[in-house]
Amino acid sequence: MAALEVVTDDRMRADWRTGLPVLSGQLVTLRELHRADAPTLYAALCRPEVARSTWPPPASVDAFERFIEWARAERTTGKYICYGIVPRGRTHAVGLFELRQLQPGFFRGELGFVMDPDKWGTGLFSEGAVLLLEFAFQVLEVHRIEARAAVNNPRGNAALRKIGARQEGILRAAFVCEGQYIDQNLWAIVSDRALAHATQTNGPTAHVHI
Repeated sequence: MAALEVVTDDRMRADWRTGLPVLSGQLVTLRELHRADAPTLYAALCRPEVARSTWPPPASVDAFERFIEWARAERTTGKYICYGIVPRGRTHAVGLFELRQLQPGFFRGELGFVMDPDKWGTGLFSEGAVLLLEFAFQVLEVHRIEARAAVNNPRGNAALRKIGARQEGILRAAFVCEGQYIDQNLWAIVSDRALAHATQTNGPTAHVHI
């Protein structure tokens, strides 16, 4: 089992608002989104198997580029981060992780994620999630991370369970799919206890580069 190498300092804590640090694992690199990611991400997020489980993506490649600009602007406020998921050897992102501030100072945050279906089951999500959790708990100093998954989305729920999240309840009629209201499971990851569980399960060696 590989150890989780943590590289954090006061400069990283201060500087992430001016630019997200690159997070590197064995299979995947997380980095800030670039405008050049818009075409591949738009194509992936519009696929039916993704659309069934997520809110509609930006309506065009141009709209996705504007979303990327918005994400960067929100990052400067300290209230939102968005990481592109880039497989080793690839240039463009094949998915993304979002973390939204739910309480001031990022005491509590909400996790969102989406990835190209061609990359499902490859280990990219699990390793990327561990990298993101490391960053969230140790750099942002988040105490609690919440996530939602539709009750009829077994893959999404299994992914959250695998990274150490615990199901806490059901949010009734909290999601809309094809004109139907769908219940969502509410999941939560608290402090570094869940991070330790996820690391033991997936075992990547994680490096944070600034």
